[in-house]
Amino acid sequence: MKILDRYIVISEKVPAEITISDKEEEYLNTYDLKQVKFSKATELMLQHLKEMVIGNVDIKVSEILDPNEVENIKRKFREKAQEFVDKEVTDASTKEKEILIGKLIHDMLGLGELELLLADNELEEIVVNSSKEPVWVYHKRFGWLKTNIALKSEEQIANYASIVGRRVGRQITNLNPLMDAHLTTGDRVNAVVFPISTKGNCITIRKFAKNPWTIVHMLDPSIKTVNIDIAALLWMCIQYEMNMLISGGTASGKTSFLNAILVFTPPNQRVISIEDTRELYLPEFLHWTPLTTRLPNPEGKGEVTMLDLMVNSLRMRPDRIVLGEMRRQREAEVLFEAMHTGHAVYATLHADDARQTKNRLITPPINLPESMLGALHLIVVQYRQRRTGIRRTFEVAEMVSQDNKAFVNKIFSWNAREDRIEKVGDYVRLMDELTLFTGMTKKEIDSEMEERKKVLDYMLKNKICNVNEVGKVVGAFYRDKEKLLETIKKSSESKTTKSKSG
Repeated sequence: MKILDRYIVISEKVPAEITISDKEEEYLNTYDLKQVKFSKATELMLQHLKEMVIGNVDIKVSEILDPNEVENIKRKFREKAQEFVDKEVTDASTKEKEILIGKLIHDMLGLGELELLLADNELEEIVVNSSKEPVWVYHKRFGWLKTNIALKSEEQIANYASIVGRRVGRQITNLNPLMDAHLTTGDRVNAVVFPISTKGNCITIRKFAKNPWTIVHMLDPSIKTVNIDIAALLWMCIQYEMNMLISGGTASGKTSFLNAILVFTPPNQRVISIEDTRELYLPEFLHWTPLTTRLPNPEGKGEVTMLDLMVNSLRMRPDRIVLGEMRRQREAEVLFEAMHTGHAVYATLHADDARQTKNRLITPPINLPESMLGALHLIVVQYRQRRTGIRRTFEVAEMVSQDNKAFVNKIFSWNAREDRIEKVGDYVRLMDELTLFTGMTKKEIDSEMEERKKVLDYMLKNKICNVNEVGKVVGAFYRDKEKLLETIKKSSESKTTKSKSG
């Protein structure tokens, strides 16, 4: 057996050791979670304590259904659990008591052992296929792994799905066997019950990035999703309100990339985002209103669709409209209408390259007239190589309109052999429009690009990668560009002097 990695995760003060191994007897790498084992007597005591805590904590139904009350409920349970543990478990250390209380919270308010997987920031996906097989996880570095965790029964899986659904006002039953929901942490949850899922009840959790990737992460040489030329170009395009589509395959990083470039939005403009499940996370000081859709209740009432939100958003005086994912014709029509009426618009779309993106827009189910595509300026395509897990900006292309026809003009493309993003074409439209709307010459635009590269390089070298910190630097650039560039220059000179004296 070869150990590939080993680290600790902690959830509610319950620690667990994670070991990722390459075992000869297995066809793929494994994910072993080792946690504190309790004796049979302690297990019985835990069950007894659970009943005592549940019977003595006063919680209203409205509190359970309110996502803002989660921490308050946890606090109430923790206090009551502490009281009973101190009284009933007299021979345990403080640390052992904390672990017992954490386990009680996992079982009573969470998803049991799955809570430790949810605490692992290296995981992107957690999958329960049935009670007859282990839980699977998708690791950021090692891809799909089989775990040593299995849920006890199909009833337990169904119960977890029901708990998640109730918290966000959704139901999963034999009559409604499919459910899309989210945890209070923002993690997306999809559930399918037997017999629709023929192996057994199934839960898929896509983890929400607690610290979302920023453009600085993507520029990092160890990750190199995008290069600094594209990043500076997209900054210019966001600032000067060019419309943009981010396309790519499943899990190629479309939403993460969209989130990263939206940080370039000027702070004095209002952003309205529309998603099925909240995934975007912008700097807290931006003027941003996130909206999410809602499914109908069991009586078929109360549904709020993406189209409803898009139409409504136009009445909210937005400067920028962001659509989580474009899927249907009416959504696309409203979105392109918003482009034509002067709003800056950004969205994601499933397509593998820029030409396929254009074809998806003009064929069913979206089926837009080709003449409408002239309102779209840029297509950025994201790519994930399944074998290695790397993500790259695959293409950057302009949408050029002529005689009611739309043409894709590719500017940047990823060279797979060299693993490098290369400039493969000249601008046909972007530079002309930037000149027209900014009054700058081509030379001045190039100078602006260089200034943005300096700022991006400064953040990269100084490891400024938190979404709020990156947002503050971008905000400082808009507020007083000369002052920021002078600060960057002094910082660079100071480091040069120190390195020479050292």
